[in-house]
Amino acid sequence: MNPSDKAYQVKQLVEQVNQSLLPELVLTSADPLEPIHVAAYPKPWLLLGAGNYAAVLMHPDYPGYAVKVYADGKPGLEAEREVYRLLGDHPSYSTCYYADGPFLVLKQLMGTTIYDCFKQGILIPEQAVRDIEQAMHYARSVGLRPHDVHAKNIMLYQGRGLIVDVSDFLKQEPCRMWDDFKKAYYRFYYPIASRVLFPIPPFILESVRKGYQIYRRRRRKAKQLPPQVPQA
Repeated sequence: MNPSDKAYQVKQLVEQVNQSLLPELVLTSADPLEPIHVAAYPKPWLLLGAGNYAAVLMHPDYPGYAVKVYADGKPGLEAEREVYRLLGDHPSYSTCYYADGPFLVLKQLMGTTIYDCFKQGILIPEQAVRDIEQAMHYARSVGLRPHDVHAKNIMLYQGRGLIVDVSDFLKQEPCRMWDDFKKAYYRFYYPIASRVLFPIPPFILESVRKGYQIYRRRRRKAKQLPPQVPQA
């Protein structure tokens, strides 16, 4: 496909978004710490996933493209557009073709999220972890600070690692999610999964996820407390 063909496809897809998707798409958010709820969307659109701020859909007539729609009142679209501008073309990230109003048109990344790999019993190879590490190093080299890199925001495709959500890469505060993931991967997951691979029940994954949220909040709160003054 030459650039002019791609530009035409993106233009046609944007028209489909404005004419058929947005008028019937209903997004709700009851908890800022939980994914938004996609209450309704028109056929033949397909729902690919939902995060805390936005939902991602695709139209079967436009394979290779994903449309990320931000819920009303949710911030981040302008920041995400800037992140993609800085990232440019990198094999571990998507590409942004269009950003305006409440949505972006992105290159659709194929694969399975690491979270779903856990559920399905798919082995996560060390190469995928190294790919994510290298992708984060690249992001830092162009002035970004990778943030919110966790099992639902990274994917496995043909044994390689991809980062699917970069919306928080402009945040300046430090984020230890990826470091914590790597520690758990090498200390617990890989030594077991490389010998005996089995699906992890969803209730266990959700318990771990919610437990980690509590741990992060407590750790953040502890850092904000003033230092203890020793008694004389």
